[in-house]
Amino acid sequence: MVSIVIPLYNKEKLIANTLRAVLGQTYQDFEIVIVNDGSTDNSVAEVNKIADRRIRLINQANAGVSAARNRGIEEARGEYIALLDADDQWLPEYLATQMRLSEAYPECDVFVTDYQFRDEFGKTTPTTIRNLPFRGEHGVLSNYFKVASTSNPPICSISIVARKKSFNAVGGFPLGITSGEDLLTWARLACRNKIAYSTKALAVYYTPTTGPTGQVPADLKSTKDAVSRGLMELLDKYPESGVREYAAFWYKMRASINIRHRNRLAAAKCAAKSISLTPFKYKPWVILALSVMPGMFIDKAMGR
Repeated sequence: MVSIVIPLYNKEKLIANTLRAVLGQTYQDFEIVIVNDGSTDNSVAEVNKIADRRIRLINQANAGVSAARNRGIEEARGEYIALLDADDQWLPEYLATQMRLSEAYPECDVFVTDYQFRDEFGKTTPTTIRNLPFRGEHGVLSNYFKVASTSNPPICSISIVARKKSFNAVGGFPLGITSGEDLLTWARLACRNKIAYSTKALAVYYTPTTGPTGQVPADLKSTKDAVSRGLMELLDKYPESGVREYAAFWYKMRASINIRHRNRLAAAKCAAKSISLTPFKYKPWVILALSVMPGMFIDKAMGR
């Protein structure tokens, strides 16, 4: 059985559609574990309107998405955990495809499909996934970190199914992190498990074009943020895994965000850390140079 874990926080206008997409799956051997993370709107009332014995609603005080996912995984009764966010959806063949992957690749414990983005107007945009190590519609993602360093994230919080034991082995999702907690979790899973991957985009990630689309992490200026520390710990433990390239990519992203915000010193530190890991990538060197240049050069480089 698959346990579908859905963290819920103030999604009263979207949760019903999400649940309908789950109930409309062609594969029906599942339970739905909804963890209400202290919602203050009518989200719970919307859930209660849907009568299905497979839905379990668990209430807790607001503790964040990682805590809600961990609670759902803990309460899950199935061997497989499927993650889904309360404002996103699956196409009808999603779970069936994931279960076919589990049958086709018994050596794998993590199963992933491609996904697509959809805005509030219904416009869909595909992901960009590069350097897959196989041909055809599915295969083993043996070079996760290379793909993750050159593409949209190959794993998304709505496109992964994994054995419960795999989530437990990495300690679930890290608490106290507001940005990148999922990326660190995928990295930990990738170091310990083989991943089967389908190129079918069967999960739909909601990305509104209005309002905030993401939050700038509070520790943006640090090179010792929780995700960075976690990646460096993985590098020490799994030096041949490809984590080095991915950690360099992570620092480069933070350097890029910092230079956009004119955080020159932080941009320089993050760029230097990226260079120390993969010295022959040119973009961190560009950011390092920009960090000591006048603002007009930064604006021009950023296309302002």
